[in-house]
Amino acid sequence: MADSSSINSGSPSFLVAPSRDRGYLLTEQVNPASQQLDQLSTDDLVGLFIEEDLRPQQAVSGARTALSQAVDAIAERLRGRGRLFYLGAGTSGRLGVLDAAECPPTFCSPPELVQGILAGGAPALLRSSEGLEDLESAAVTDLQQRDFGPEDCLVGIAAGGTTPYVRGGLGYARDLGALAIAMACVPTDQAPLPCSIDIRLLTGPELLTGSTRLKAGTATKMALNILSTGVMVKLGKVYGNRMVDVAASNSKLVDRSIRILRDLLGLEREAALRLLECAQGSVKRALCMGSCDLNAEEADALLTVHRADLRSALFSKGMTLPVQDSALPQ
Repeated sequence: MADSSSINSGSPSFLVAPSRDRGYLLTEQVNPASQQLDQLSTDDLVGLFIEEDLRPQQAVSGARTALSQAVDAIAERLRGRGRLFYLGAGTSGRLGVLDAAECPPTFCSPPELVQGILAGGAPALLRSSEGLEDLESAAVTDLQQRDFGPEDCLVGIAAGGTTPYVRGGLGYARDLGALAIAMACVPTDQAPLPCSIDIRLLTGPELLTGSTRLKAGTATKMALNILSTGVMVKLGKVYGNRMVDVAASNSKLVDRSIRILRDLLGLEREAALRLLECAQGSVKRALCMGSCDLNAEEADALLTVHRADLRSALFSKGMTLPVQDSALPQ
């Protein structure tokens, strides 16, 4: 039998046995419910997936306290000069990039406010490059290229909790004094990560063993939805449940903007469209103008005083807007 050291010495780095057996990780365990997956009827296979996909919601519910802490901590930093970064490899990294990319059209936030960093960069979005996740130093380089600093926030996403790229990024963020938040789908004692807030989404073994794009990916997407939306709500980009910071930049968003103005100001469609045009497509500016009888410049000045928080700005004028179901004919 060959000596193991001689085998490893000539092997690529990813074939060298890791210092700890990954088989014990929750995300790498075999799911007994799917041991006959390849022999199931199509209907039974689909039914099994539907049943198992209830678990991501349960996992997110179990992380409620940590998610709440993260929303408040991130919002506090973003009220100053801070930015939010998601960092990960493979599916985890792609989900972070997706959530970051959806913030500007949803909340009219500047693209630099929420950023996704994926091991391997843009090419890894379309073509797998998971080998790059083994480099701790690569995360540090990627963060430095974006001038990541102590006032910023980093959410390091690693389903299995052992990704060196994510560990390196979180360690760097913590050493800088930035807000370091870990998100993983295994218990902390299986894979501790350097962080201030530890979000654990315990979805259990996957139906396809080790394929964390499944339940782990679903739970991660749900958790990121909560983080980004919760933070934007705290930053005043939502009034009731309306996206008042939306900018009417295409026909769909124009229609949505008009509905918001009709619902909250009680306007007919044509009047809502005229107001939106006077507000240069900004729903928040239009709501401020229409409710307080201000021109665009006056509305902007009022919102600036109140850090773009519409509710606070209206309250200062003794105004509130009725939040109700959209019942007007479209």
